[in-house]
Amino acid sequence: MATKSRHPTREQAAEKPLPESTPAPVMPFLTKEKRDKNAAAVVAADERPLVTPRPTPFPVSPVQALLGRSLINPEMAKTIDRKAGANLTRLTMGLSPISIAMDYFDWLAHLAVSPGKQARMTEKALRKAARLGIYAAESLWNPNTPCCIEPLPQDKRFSHEAWQHWPYNVIYQAFLLNQQWWHNATSGVRGVSKHNEQAVTFITRQLLDMWSPSNIPFLNPEITRATVEEGGANLMRGLMHFITDTRRAIKGEKPVGAEDYQVGRDLAVTPGKVVYRNRIMELIQYSPTTDSVCREPVLMLSAWMMKYYILDLSPHDSLVKYLVDRGHTVFVISWVNPGPAERDLAMEDYQTLGIGAALNAIGAIVPDEKVHAVGYCLGGILLTITAATMARDGDERLASVTLFTTMTDFTEVGEIAVFLGPSAIAFLEDMMWDRGYLEPTQASGGFQLLKSRDLIWSRIVREYFLGQRAPMFDLMAWNADTTRMPYRQHAELVRRLYRDNELAQGHYKVNGQPIVLSDIRAPIFAVAAERDHVAPWRSVYKLHLQSDACELTFVLASGGHNVGVISEPGHPRRSYQISTRKEDDRYIGPTAWQEQMPRQEGSWWPAWEDWLCRHSTDRVAPPAMGAPDRGYPILGDAPGVYVYQQ
Repeated sequence: MATKSRHPTREQAAEKPLPESTPAPVMPFLTKEKRDKNAAAVVAADERPLVTPRPTPFPVSPVQALLGRSLINPEMAKTIDRKAGANLTRLTMGLSPISIAMDYFDWLAHLAVSPGKQARMTEKALRKAARLGIYAAESLWNPNTPCCIEPLPQDKRFSHEAWQHWPYNVIYQAFLLNQQWWHNATSGVRGVSKHNEQAVTFITRQLLDMWSPSNIPFLNPEITRATVEEGGANLMRGLMHFITDTRRAIKGEKPVGAEDYQVGRDLAVTPGKVVYRNRIMELIQYSPTTDSVCREPVLMLSAWMMKYYILDLSPHDSLVKYLVDRGHTVFVISWVNPGPAERDLAMEDYQTLGIGAALNAIGAIVPDEKVHAVGYCLGGILLTITAATMARDGDERLASVTLFTTMTDFTEVGEIAVFLGPSAIAFLEDMMWDRGYLEPTQASGGFQLLKSRDLIWSRIVREYFLGQRAPMFDLMAWNADTTRMPYRQHAELVRRLYRDNELAQGHYKVNGQPIVLSDIRAPIFAVAAERDHVAPWRSVYKLHLQSDACELTFVLASGGHNVGVISEPGHPRRSYQISTRKEDDRYIGPTAWQEQMPRQEGSWWPAWEDWLCRHSTDRVAPPAMGAPDRGYPILGDAPGVYVYQQ
């Protein structure tokens, strides 16, 4: 218990005034000078604190000074870690070794405590070995012996007839059985997370594909036969191809043959004018070729990770020219190729300065008319976000929405999910943070890994071992003309959409307020591609679960991510399936839909162009090019200047 002091504090003494009758003390034995000096001393004493701090007996040492304060604040630590991560990505080609190690540890740890799985895989190995041994013995004297295993329909590595002769038939059968065994071993292990299982299966298949007998010259009968027949000339041509490609890659040059397809001369030659330009994009208006046009203009935007002229390739396969020649007023957004100065551009910047600015310009050039908006890949995602924002805010300037190979739900993005783990995303962000942008080689390299069998290994065999250089064509030349992506915008895309799936869940915010796709009431035309490895068609089909549009037309085209869209009329081996779902129609799952819808031969372009006409009002005289009196003068000829940026 604390004891109460018998002496009042200074504050208590101050609160108790002296009685007025108490006279001030007088010291008659002191002179006036001494009294004044003592009074001054008393005043000075009152101004000092009650407790006088003791002087420090020893000075503070440098070690104590360092321990007393932090030299590395949180931001500095974060910067150091990001710099270290960015440097590590240069050694690992953008892949996260930590993510790969965690994926395999998860799989191995659960497999180690799964004796049933181990026993089953042991049994499978013994049975496959026995089947292979029997097949090897029987096929030695009977070439018509049935195979142990057939390649997948999309696997063309062993389609040459030479693979059916002994011993090459045994070699490739052993490889396929081994590949199948590893697929079973890396999948179906209890307790392994879905992402880790998918990553382990993917990486293991990549390693197996690397050592496929088709990639080894003395195990590939096509290579050995060509070498014997040509006396090794094929290998010499392949060596020269390899040296040329390596030299061009080191110098940052485009592939051989790309120089035959020049932008503005061979590609992107549809006549038009640049009518608007800002720091993000140029807006191109194309010159009419008909006496009358549909009243509602068309605005097209590609992904910002690609040059816009995939929509305007050669004259025979230009989607822009196809629409212009059929009486549509077409506008196209040409994105800037961002550098370090654009590192902080966000998704909302692309939305406001991209589509928003384009709609404002079109509204001045073609006043009082709605717009048919068309988005391709990531451009379709941006268009979907913009359309939902406009619907939320009561903006009714869109006559329709067309989406080419565009996902709006990211729960099932295919094997690209392998690159979307927490560690992989952190590595990606460190790399972009250091440079201010994502290198185009990183993006294209990741997509090539998704189809490495066709885009990497088969090309190596054909060009370097067989000595056969594939001829360049317009789509290949466009694919080699790559662009960068700004750090902040791409980080938002990966985290908010691909990882957190905010758009499908209704958590995506624009200007601080959430948007939902069900607000879009304009008719929608969606195109997916059967063999799309970037936007799997079943994921694209999920738009049926999100949309409350008055009408949703869905097309499933043959081909892949780009070939399925660039499908001009007259191209052989092209087909599609199409259906239209009204607002009150019942939902049909993707598998049932694919089985029920009839397949139509040819291009889907005419069906889409007819759909645009049916959702337009009437035909009018073509509008003028630009609107100088409204602040949109003609700035130059198409294809503009941004498309030439490297």
